[in-house]
Amino acid sequence: MKEVHLIVVGKLKDKNIESLENDYLKRIKSPKFIIHEVKSHKENLDLEAGEVEKKLNDLGPCYPILLAENGQLFDSPKMSKWLFNLIENRSEKIVFIIGGASGHGVKIIERAKEKLSLSPLTYPHKLARLLFVEQIYRAITIQSGHPYHK
Repeated sequence: MKEVHLIVVGKLKDKNIESLENDYLKRIKSPKFIIHEVKSHKENLDLEAGEVEKKLNDLGPCYPILLAENGQLFDSPKMSKWLFNLIENRSEKIVFIIGGASGHGVKIIERAKEKLSLSPLTYPHKLARLLFVEQIYRAITIQSGHPYHK
C-alpha cells in the first residue's frame, strides 16, 4: 500500500483541532496517511531543519514537498489529480513538510523537490495542519468519486 507522510514541526496542543483532525484521519484509508511530529526549537531554523532531516532520513527514499506561502496553488480537483499522479508515478514515499513558526530551514528548502501552498493567506500552523489533512481527505474523495466534494 502506498503511503503519504506529513512531517510537522511542533506538537498539536489544541484538543478541539486535534479532535477535528482525528475525524478526518479515521476516514483516510488509502493511501495510508501518517503524521510525524518533530521537536520545535523556538524558531531556530537550523535545529528544526535538523529534526526534519533526521525524520526524512528515517523514512528512507522520499520525495519531500514543502508547504510554503510561495508554493504551487491548486484548486481541490487539480490538487487531487496532482497528488494521485505523484502517488502513482513516484517510487519514493511522498512526504509533505510543515515548518515551524519561522518557516523552513535552508537544508530542508534545498532538499525539497516541490512546494505547495494552501492559500496566499497566512494561517497559524495548527490550522494549516488541519486544512492540509482535510485537503488530503478531499483529494481522496475526489479521486474515488465520493460526493464529499461538491
